Amino acid sequence: MLNPLYAQLNQTAPVATIIIAVSLMLLLGFAMTRLTNLLRLPNVTAYIVTGILIGPFCLNLIPERVITGTGFLPDIALAFIAFSTGEFFKLDVLKKNGMKVVFITLAESLLASVFIFIVTFYILHLSLPFSIVLAALASATAPASTMMTIRQTGAKGEFVDTLLQVVALDDIVGLVAYSVAISIALSSMSGSAFNFMAVLIPLAKNVAVFVLGGIFGALMNFILSKHTTTDNRLIISLALIFSFCGVCAALGISPLLGCMSMGTVYINMSKDDRLFKQLNYFSPPVLLLFFVRSGVCFDLGALFKPSGTFGAFPLVTIGVIYFFVRIFGKYLGAFLGCFLTGSSARVRNYLGLALIPQAGVAIGLAALGARTLGGESGNALQTIILASSVLYELIGPACGKLSLYLSRSYSNKLEDLVPDKVIAPTGEKMSDVDRLVRRIQAIQAQLPQREIDENEQAFTQAAEEYYQSMFIRKNRRMGR
Repeated sequence: MLNPLYAQLNQTAPVATIIIAVSLMLLLGFAMTRLTNLLRLPNVTAYIVTGILIGPFCLNLIPERVITGTGFLPDIALAFIAFSTGEFFKLDVLKKNGMKVVFITLAESLLASVFIFIVTFYILHLSLPFSIVLAALASATAPASTMMTIRQTGAKGEFVDTLLQVVALDDIVGLVAYSVAISIALSSMSGSAFNFMAVLIPLAKNVAVFVLGGIFGALMNFILSKHTTTDNRLIISLALIFSFCGVCAALGISPLLGCMSMGTVYINMSKDDRLFKQLNYFSPPVLLLFFVRSGVCFDLGALFKPSGTFGAFPLVTIGVIYFFVRIFGKYLGAFLGCFLTGSSARVRNYLGLALIPQAGVAIGLAALGARTLGGESGNALQTIILASSVLYELIGPACGKLSLYLSRSYSNKLEDLVPDKVIAPTGEKMSDVDRLVRRIQAIQAQLPQREIDENEQAFTQAAEEYYQSMFIRKNRRMGR
């Protein structure tokens, strides 16, 4: 549609082509969120759908050179996602559940991967590189949709605490699984015999990157003091994150695990979450461009045509099988993990429902995997993950909200919010009015305290000093 305009601009002002294309991605991605918000769907869904619509298989509004020139976006987006995830790895919180949450995470993530590998490799007879990488990506879960649902409902309790730690640890399991899988896949594609070192060396690199990320996090804590201005905090943190991404790109390693380590070390050393909030204000345009670009790269036609690499099955069939098998594996793995660790029935029965969403980390790793595998296998991998992610993000928030409701982590009923105490602390039977008053007081005590920023606090203090001085003057006049 815009190809004639782009062709003319390429001759007169090549930079204008890039600027117009990027502005279209931003504006149209934002416009689509107005529609998805009415349907109560996450923004990730809007961004991916926008990319599909403006991509080469629909409106074809984005030139190929822009798509190729923004190949760095997956690394940057993964860095932001991973660094923000590190905020949830506070040691004092992790110590509460300890190995219990680790075991549940391993059970639900690895069982989903095992089921996917069995179905794709042994039943559908797909290639080993494709099957094992797709199985590894099945372990990842999207924390964004879960966090959004929890914030909207105000849910809390044992179920919410377990869920937050599981989805955070999921990313680590997913990355390690992906590192092992891509090593085996590359070894298989090269035709050389598989050996243990082919897996051990990439894992050792990831451990080294994890340690290096922790060093960067400690350096960030050392540079960013309480007296560092807001602008400088953003500049320094971005410089360190981008530098770390550059090191990882040079080594050919995903920055996810290292950036997660960087965020974890920083939050535990500084005990300050202001930087994470500041980056959350800066990162949305970057993440929007990444997800829209992922949608643009989505090969819609490949879903419905058979491929020799994948036997007689069209990708749409493989995608549908992946979609349902992963859900079954996640739910069964979460159920068994909770059962074996002695978790309560509410956590055991409904945790799997909240682990369905899959977007950010999986899409980022799929982009890296597609770049590594290359050719038809890489294209098919990214196509299946993107297509299933859209479906997961459509049903994920609803399933997450249902799990929170069924586990009684939130409720709209007064009797569920605060238990009814018929007997007063003195032992006397309370009237209906007294019971209602006590419930209201209990609800007020549970409400979170509103944070007051420095400007509002200074204004309030100045107002109090002013009224105090006026009160003193008034008393002096009356004394006269």
